[in-house]
Amino acid sequence: MNEENESINDQAGEEWQPPAPPEAKEKEQPQMSEVGTLANIFIEPGNTFKDLLRKPRFLLAGLVIVLAVTAFNVLTTERLGIENIARDRIESSSQADQMTKEQKDTAVAQQSSDLVKGITYGFIPIGVIISMLLGGLIYWLGANAFGGSIGFLHGLSVWVYSSLLPTLLFVIGNLLILFLKPIEDIAPGAAQRGLLQVNPSMFVDGKEMPVLSAFLSGFDVFAIFGYILATIGLKTVAKLSTGSALVIVLIPALIGLTVRVVAAMLFS
Repeated sequence: MNEENESINDQAGEEWQPPAPPEAKEKEQPQMSEVGTLANIFIEPGNTFKDLLRKPRFLLAGLVIVLAVTAFNVLTTERLGIENIARDRIESSSQADQMTKEQKDTAVAQQSSDLVKGITYGFIPIGVIISMLLGGLIYWLGANAFGGSIGFLHGLSVWVYSSLLPTLLFVIGNLLILFLKPIEDIAPGAAQRGLLQVNPSMFVDGKEMPVLSAFLSGFDVFAIFGYILATIGLKTVAKLSTGSALVIVLIPALIGLTVRVVAAMLFS
């Protein structure tokens, strides 16, 4: 009897095998190079964001944005003259009528010194980088708050790639106007904010109604194009609904618009 029991136990031991551990899911590899994503964001944004989901990338696109914005500001300043820009800005301020000619000249000299010029040129790329990092942080926190599951680098990738095309369109369009339009027809103080007006503020006198002009500038065609790309990006990368992605995109947009309106109320 004992021999039969031992035989049965041996057979059971031979038949039973512990379950195999689950196979680790192989990470999906990117299908585009970084140069490929840079080119395809212009023609296949949906597929580009799908590839950014596989592997977040932002260095090359971010570098293009930094160089484009820096080049725009440097070329604008050099063509129009930093002294002319400073004087036009002062003459357009609400305090201009209360300043004497000597006070204006002193203010212009202070704002157009070589030191101020160098600091301005150096701060531009730093400011662009900081804005990209903050934007990526907002997208990362917002996506996770709305039920998505992405890392900070994914949020940063969506911000950078959704900003690339609008930035290039803005820079190219404004540089064309800057070098084709006679200098005497350009208001130096307003040139750095953009000569190519593609928002309703073009129908409003910014000096007479600065607050309304600042508000209407928020409905910019280039900016709206960027919001659409960012919504597609967050929907694809974070797997969110269109409504949730749009809310996250509009949060920094509304913050920026509020800052511009408040600044116009306080300083114009």
